[in-house]
Amino acid sequence: MKIRYPVRVRAFLVGMMVSLLPLTASAGPSDDTLVVAFSKALTTVDRLYSIQREGLILSRLTDDGLFFVDPDTLEFEPLAAASYTWATDTRLDITLRDNVRFHDGSRLSADDVVYTFRWVLNKDSDTSRGAVIRGWLDSVEKLGPLRVRFNLKMPYPMALRDMAISIPLRKSGTYDDPRGGDQPLNGIGPYRVKQFDVGRRIVLERFEDYYPDSPKAGARIRNMVFRVIPDEGTQQAELLSGGIDLMMDVPPDVADNVSALPGVERLEGNDIRIGYLTLDAAGYADPDSPMTHLKVRQAINHAINREAISRYLVRGSARAIPYACHPRQFGCQADGPRYPYDPEKARRLLAEAGYPEGFSLKLWAYREKIIAEAIVSDLKAVGLDVDLRYVKLNVFSKMRNDHRMGAFFASYGSGGTADASASTGVHFTANSNRNYSGDESLSKTVLAAERTIDPDERRRLYREALNRIAEQAYWVPLFSYSQNYLLTPALSLPVSEDGVPRLWQAAWRQ
Repeated sequence: MKIRYPVRVRAFLVGMMVSLLPLTASAGPSDDTLVVAFSKALTTVDRLYSIQREGLILSRLTDDGLFFVDPDTLEFEPLAAASYTWATDTRLDITLRDNVRFHDGSRLSADDVVYTFRWVLNKDSDTSRGAVIRGWLDSVEKLGPLRVRFNLKMPYPMALRDMAISIPLRKSGTYDDPRGGDQPLNGIGPYRVKQFDVGRRIVLERFEDYYPDSPKAGARIRNMVFRVIPDEGTQQAELLSGGIDLMMDVPPDVADNVSALPGVERLEGNDIRIGYLTLDAAGYADPDSPMTHLKVRQAINHAINREAISRYLVRGSARAIPYACHPRQFGCQADGPRYPYDPEKARRLLAEAGYPEGFSLKLWAYREKIIAEAIVSDLKAVGLDVDLRYVKLNVFSKMRNDHRMGAFFASYGSGGTADASASTGVHFTANSNRNYSGDESLSKTVLAAERTIDPDERRRLYREALNRIAEQAYWVPLFSYSQNYLLTPALSLPVSEDGVPRLWQAAWRQ
């Protein structure tokens, strides 16, 4: 297969009139244009080459995969696929819908699906999720004009997830085109890309030939514009002046203040993201660390008032969580010990562990400093001398991956995946740089849950793993997050359960 890499930093324009559009598009129902603020710029509109949250939001408009995440149930359901069958634990047969069209008008066929997945399987294609897909997918073959077979290397319950979130379908030959990244994105989603100005804006228009039996059919708004506005204050001013219709990922304090102004409404919703502390139980950073003592880790769990943090600092729909996963995730059911806020018990456990006067501790963090400071305050209240090391993400990641942290506060969004494999699995497999437990038996249990497609067996294994994590207090599970949106009162937008907005559901209020 001839390889031509997508040019990720070059804009394309479709049609001469597009270039005449003003940079600040008119927002609102008067011209049926929804204008949304992006805080970060995308260097490509091709989801195969992007891992950014903004790219995920955009791709759910411009692209479809074989499956999608149902916004209400968070289950993986057929999208471009009409049906599927697990012939064996490692063989998945898919039949495509017969009325799916690319934005250039051509029909989707098995050839396109085979081309897309073979491209991803090719190491030289350098796709963003290629390594993950190659980890479980051995080959893909055409069975007929609309039938495809996937041959897996092993049983992998998250195959449908990866197909839904990571692999948008591409027309056969897409990356062999001599224009490379200059060509317009030719997706099969309910919107097509009309203009892409890197670092400035992306203009979409509704695709009128989108297949009507799609679960995503019926988009109400004709045009969408995504403006890159990194400064939060500028976003607020644009919303108040009518320059944009929607702000996303709004901090709670900003949402409180701005939503009180006329002409602004606030939406709150759930998010699969969770906050947590990891404790160096294995003693990677320091073999003599107090964190290697179970009672010390239990004391830290009891010392933190996670209920108050979630209620007063995270706010919205945030809730304290008892286990190392989000309660909405499949497999996140356990009956292991819980650690209610009890500073007296925390002091007692520290004394029993041999630290009646406490000890010195470095707590690392890279986000939400106010929450990190609240955690530090709680730990100091039980006698620990805590030094907050608040650093940039690149420094944090390097220190974490090198196993040089005694304790750290972080969060994880699971890629919006409502399955414990995306949280518990990511943090406690043997080869994960996030795993500070040193517990080989736990890692084997987590791996076993990722090597069977039997849902009952997966539940049993995750329960066993989550109970073990709680019993050994390897983590301090803290809270789930809440999503805040600010929008014009003219806009109606359903709030999804996983925190990823489905803008194809947006509509103007009558």
